[in-house]
Amino acid sequence: METKTYQIVRTDVNEMNKKIRRHRRKILLGIMTVVTVILAALVGLYIYLQSKTYSGYEVLKSVSREDSAGTQFAVFNGNILKYSRDGAFYIDENNKIIWSQTYEMQSPIVDFCENYAVIADARGDRIYIMDITGPCGEIKTTMPIQRVQVANQGTVAVLMEQEGTGYIQVYDRLGKFLAEGEVHTENNGYPLDLTISNDGKKMAISLLDVNEGNVKTTITFFNFDAIGQNEIDNIVGQYSYSDMVFPKIEFLSNNVMAAFGSQKTVIFEGTQKPQAKKEIPVEKEIHSIFYNDAYIGFVFENENADESYNMQVYDLRGAKVISQDFKMEYQEIGFLENDEVCIRNDLECTIYTLRGIEKYHANFEKGIQKVLACKGLIDYIFILDGETQRVRLK
Repeated sequence: METKTYQIVRTDVNEMNKKIRRHRRKILLGIMTVVTVILAALVGLYIYLQSKTYSGYEVLKSVSREDSAGTQFAVFNGNILKYSRDGAFYIDENNKIIWSQTYEMQSPIVDFCENYAVIADARGDRIYIMDITGPCGEIKTTMPIQRVQVANQGTVAVLMEQEGTGYIQVYDRLGKFLAEGEVHTENNGYPLDLTISNDGKKMAISLLDVNEGNVKTTITFFNFDAIGQNEIDNIVGQYSYSDMVFPKIEFLSNNVMAAFGSQKTVIFEGTQKPQAKKEIPVEKEIHSIFYNDAYIGFVFENENADESYNMQVYDLRGAKVISQDFKMEYQEIGFLENDEVCIRNDLECTIYTLRGIEKYHANFEKGIQKVLACKGLIDYIFILDGETQRVRLK
């Protein structure tokens, strides 16, 4: 019988582990190299697209619309709210109706916060509350409406004025009355504006006091949460500014509010008791203001005869982002969903990036009513007279 001989092979475990680690490092290095190249390409493409100027576009999709006379358009939660004196339609880019609301108003005004919208009759007495699924509630006031705002859970704050007295009322999403207060001109001043925070727990009002030729504006903050219950009339802060008028105040986010004044803009911050954190001096008369939750912008008359206007954009720390001259006469200026600035009139549109680059400029044969930015860097929606176009710049 043949005897088998077995040979014992000794393996160097440490050497084997080193080889395995070296192999893994090579694989990881290869993956990191590929990822780095892809990221660099994407960054390069982004910078290229953001730096490029476009003068034309291709239509990716076009849908016809029928609009009543005087129809206005606004962007609400990624879709389009078109409204007029006799009703409102919430539609998508394909002109598909998501919901509608009929009414009769002389001067409809709108406000939005996340999933909620309100439509009110300025100087009238009707307010309609909607969310993205449809109408929620209706409010009938007893005095003329001056200003209305909605919070992200549907709470509605209304500023009214009658015979020199301002009235503030608060309602829930169904139109149920929650609270009210009075602002007497002889004691507090004339109410200029009102704003409510996104969560509905904070509110501010701007009051103008003219006494024997002296002008003073007082900005009063209210808190309806637990901390405000310990304060008289829920007032948690007041700031007065002599020889200044603050006709516009706005909560830009839940804890940041901007007060736009004749001589400066003040940025307030605070989760419970907002405090003045930054002031932006205003050295020239403001032609327009615009804002979103990250930036505020101003348009001034330009001293440069070759350019009609100067646009300045600041972040919420008060740092200037861009200063841009332009000569286009406009009807609307504002931030798009991607933070670009769109300047528009009936037949002309210009888009600037926050790098100060004129990304797009064109004249239209049809009237242009609204511009929406899509997810793609060069894709937009143009709301034209009787037509909605999804386009790609070229």
